[in-house]
Amino acid sequence: MAIDSPVRNTFDYLGGDVSSTAVQAGYRVRVNFAGRLLTGVVIAVKDTTDFDLKKLKVIDAILDDEPVFPSSLLTLLSRISRYYHHPLGEVIFSALPVKLRQGKPLDSNDQEIWFAQTTGLAENIATLKASPKQRALFTFIQTAEQGVSITMLREQFKSPGALLKVLKSKQLIRSERQAVMLHNTLSSQTRTTAPTLNEEQTAAVQVLKKTFGGYHTSLLDGVTGSGKTEVYLALIETILAQQGQVLIIVPEINLTPQLEQRFRQRLGNIVATLHSGLNNSERLSAWRAASVGNLSVIIGTRSAVFTPFKSLQLIVVDEEHDTSLKQQKGFRYHARDIALLRAQIEDCPVVLGSATPSLESLENVTQGKYQSLLLTQRAGGAKPPRLHLVDLRRQELTEGLSHTLLEKMREHIKRGNQVLLFLNRRGYTPVLICHDCGEAVDCPRCSSHTVWHASIHELRCHHCGYQSRPPAACPACEKPDLLAIGLGTQKLEQVVQSCFPNEPVIRVDRDSMSKKDSLSETLKAIAENEYKIIIGTQLLAKGHDFPNITLVGMIDVDQGLFSTDFHAPERLAQQILQVSGRAGRGDMPGEVVIQTHQPEHPLLQQLLQQPYSAVASSQLEERKEAGWPPYSHLALIHASAIDKEKATQFLREVRSICQPLSPDTLEVLGPVSSPMAKIAGRFRFQLLLRADTRQPLHQLLKIARPQIQKLKAARQVRWSIDVDPVDMN
Repeated sequence: MAIDSPVRNTFDYLGGDVSSTAVQAGYRVRVNFAGRLLTGVVIAVKDTTDFDLKKLKVIDAILDDEPVFPSSLLTLLSRISRYYHHPLGEVIFSALPVKLRQGKPLDSNDQEIWFAQTTGLAENIATLKASPKQRALFTFIQTAEQGVSITMLREQFKSPGALLKVLKSKQLIRSERQAVMLHNTLSSQTRTTAPTLNEEQTAAVQVLKKTFGGYHTSLLDGVTGSGKTEVYLALIETILAQQGQVLIIVPEINLTPQLEQRFRQRLGNIVATLHSGLNNSERLSAWRAASVGNLSVIIGTRSAVFTPFKSLQLIVVDEEHDTSLKQQKGFRYHARDIALLRAQIEDCPVVLGSATPSLESLENVTQGKYQSLLLTQRAGGAKPPRLHLVDLRRQELTEGLSHTLLEKMREHIKRGNQVLLFLNRRGYTPVLICHDCGEAVDCPRCSSHTVWHASIHELRCHHCGYQSRPPAACPACEKPDLLAIGLGTQKLEQVVQSCFPNEPVIRVDRDSMSKKDSLSETLKAIAENEYKIIIGTQLLAKGHDFPNITLVGMIDVDQGLFSTDFHAPERLAQQILQVSGRAGRGDMPGEVVIQTHQPEHPLLQQLLQQPYSAVASSQLEERKEAGWPPYSHLALIHASAIDKEKATQFLREVRSICQPLSPDTLEVLGPVSSPMAKIAGRFRFQLLLRADTRQPLHQLLKIARPQIQKLKAARQVRWSIDVDPVDMN
């Protein structure tokens, strides 16, 4: 039995009067666990136990009459529990929708679906002539081969309930409960047809179709705007013709609205999304509908990789390089890597797509583990944007904007085009500083400055959520002269509005897009050219297609040049090229202005002169020389505590456990303070394990973890193991 508990992996219970055939692996049951009634998931039914039968409890109730997880998904969850060295119970319950974790019925969100009877009494059909409303409703249901839900009927008819009763009494319609999406309404849009693919797209589709029917990993390496989505759609249409299902993983929720709309326009109402923006009922509905085969395409963020399918035949991971695919709290898994393992277990192909593939994926291509398919041309004849470096040194700036950028903005707007300004820093200014003593107003709970949000007259910490009114005077010297230093998106918006008072401006960040549907509505408005200047953060960095944006201005790229994380150069290169890719995707050429105080930096110069493949090759050489992944394998052991000494003492004890177990090919480094030394009042430290090959690293963690759990110090800190970390901070 798996319980949502970090205590240990599984627990044994007795079935009582329940026969061994009445419950199977994958069923949920209710059990008494430490005096509380909790939901458990059956992992296996066996005849023997290693424990005293007198001490085992009997299960309280069986909650399902069918498994909530198919055997293939249970196998996947078991394997990733071992790989990430995380308790099986927590892994399994992280894969369940919240309502199922709470013990709610599996079919609690199923809806009544209405169908027209294939054979009806002729005299009853004839009576409909005297009732136009009944005739209209019957005709509507009759034309819906897949049936219609009450939600769909209410969109078209006022109070259809009474009419349904009459038609049912005439034996003209029938109903059955089915798993469907709660918000799955009829689409009023005309279905779009597929565009003609170019030669590279056509070649990629032909090669990828040959991988159908078995496990195979392909990297679709296509420049921004090369039409990777059209390749996905061509593959999906083939799978759907074979009655198969498709899972599409995207890194962030903001990528789902446009993608869902585009897929629905092409494929119809067989498409649904799974992400944190849905409520618990909507998530369960999509999860369940996919599991019984009533949805053919699921587009989702990280956790969608655990969705059960009736006939999964293809997995697509879009923007496979993106770090958002890695869960950074609790169960720290990487959705891309789990998608690869799931494809192996399900024996289906997986396609990884990106304009800036991760170094790990490129190395796997070199090793022959993945096949590579290149899309080097933008679709529809669009040209790649021209990149310009603007040296900010000794320039007179308008609140962070160079004269060059302002002039180019005026040129592009005058031609009727749109401009995107990218600044990955929310708030008004990143710091308030005392003009007398130089002290900054810091977060009292973190090793971080508070960010000034002028629109709500508030200081906020973006790490722990601390909020306060700005002080009237410096907390250190009590002088009143506090200066707002630096540039955030709110201030940039204010500056741009003053420079372009007659142009509509929109800011797209987590603060301005906090209301439900605000992001999707804003993206639609941008696509319809309602705004001339768009100010955006990471929310707009990738995946979006705005044909009228012809100029991208990157306000400050220097913050990515001096990180201590070995991933930083790769991430900065990917960010610059992804943001640049928003320009010139339509008929008009695009250009990109990159503002920097480091114009001679080798990475920036290489991006200016060479393709991403050359930049990636250089980065791989540097990684190889330094012994970083993909030429080594890492695990970070994190610890945090209110008392700094308790965190360091715990990691010193962990090091004492690990060092005797370490072969010569494995290093134990630390403990050291995390780059962000304190968050939410807790001091943070980390221990790094680095091995030449994967096997000795996992062997060490397998032996060490039970010993670490028994440490007295382990109960005095919060600690976790992060296998294959993507963020060393």
